[in-house]
Amino acid sequence: MTDTLLDPARSQASGEGGLTMIRSSLMANLAGVEHAFFGRTGGVSEGIYDSLNAGTGSNDRPEAVAENRARIAGAMGVTPERLLTGYQIHSASAQIVSGPFERERPQCDALVTRCPKLAVSALSADCAPILLADSTARVVAAVHAGWKGALDGVIEAALEQMGRLGAAPARVVAAVGPCIAQASYEVGPEFKERFTAADAGNARFFVPGDGDRLRFDLKLYCAARLRAAGVSAVDVLPHDTVADEAHFFSNRRRTWRGEPDYGRNLSAIRLTR
Repeated sequence: MTDTLLDPARSQASGEGGLTMIRSSLMANLAGVEHAFFGRTGGVSEGIYDSLNAGTGSNDRPEAVAENRARIAGAMGVTPERLLTGYQIHSASAQIVSGPFERERPQCDALVTRCPKLAVSALSADCAPILLADSTARVVAAVHAGWKGALDGVIEAALEQMGRLGAAPARVVAAVGPCIAQASYEVGPEFKERFTAADAGNARFFVPGDGDRLRFDLKLYCAARLRAAGVSAVDVLPHDTVADEAHFFSNRRRTWRGEPDYGRNLSAIRLTR
């Protein structure tokens, strides 16, 4: 597998079983932690969902999504029921999990665990997937950070829940995975006003676009929130989900084309011992 947008100095990619698996070089050095940002290749879905659509909330065939998730689970070294994804609602809610879901998925945008052989994950299709690990305390988390969740504090909520399990921000390593890049993220002035109303310093994450339009840097905004929360080891991967159609699903690209639905990328992390 060749990833044309991959920066070898900052991330690593592999094509195990045809799956696009991108790893943070910073996080890859952690003992007892496995992680991967999965792209769209190596699955069985067809059409607009081609091919590794992991989104149970999409209108794809349920059996295809189940097979795709099983392949991802296998690549992560867990059984399908131990690959956990919350019911994401663009919130600032984070939950600790200690085993497979017994009933419905919890409504939250971050999952935290210290249980070996349990992979927590986040779905995304332009929003930022963020993986977190404190290898000393042996606590990991997967965060779904769209602009709203990030602004409302989902990153800090995940770190708080990690702290309940003994993690410390100073020891946490974070990787902000493939998501919409600033070059593709066009917004209106009212969008910027939401951010500057919360903190005037947030103006630095916007650059001028055409006319009154602006371009927002979700990646660096998330990185700044992580650092402000005490996380110094932050890896921001360079991939743009909108621009790289060959490797990633994108909701914004779907909107531009007027397509009825879109696939979801999945990012996962687990403890190996």
